[in-house]
Amino acid sequence: MLKCKNMDKEGVVTAIKNFILPELKEIKDNQAKMSIRLDAVEKRLSDINGHLVDQSRRIDETNKRIDETNKRIDETNKRIDEVRTELTARIEEVRTELSGKIEEVRTELTGRIDTTNNRIDQLTFQVGKIAQEMERIKREESVTSDILTRLRTLEQKTAHL
Repeated sequence: MLKCKNMDKEGVVTAIKNFILPELKEIKDNQAKMSIRLDAVEKRLSDINGHLVDQSRRIDETNKRIDETNKRIDETNKRIDEVRTELTARIEEVRTELSGKIEEVRTELTGRIDTTNNRIDQLTFQVGKIAQEMERIKREESVTSDILTRLRTLEQKTAHL
């Protein structure tokens, strides 16, 4: 019985070796393949992680440059606003100054126009008086001419007498 047991043991061990060892070898081979693939995946993940870290650094640098550019834009906008305010104030000053000067010139021109109109009125009045005087002279000349003609006629009549 002991022999039977021994044999059964050997048979079981042999059966285990025949069935289980090939399975274990296949599992071991698969594990080696998986280990190789896992190493490749880990290397790829490491490469991707390095790339992501580099991209993150670039994004941070870009964000920093954007922030600096935004600061410069804000400063430029502030200067533009200051210049606009200054120019608006200056334009208002010039407008007020020019309005005053325009009013002065308008007043002066109105005075000159009034003076010129008075002179024209006086000149027109004088021309009218001269025209009247010329008409009077023409009438007197006509009367004088008539008197002279009559005198000549009388002289001629008295000369024949």
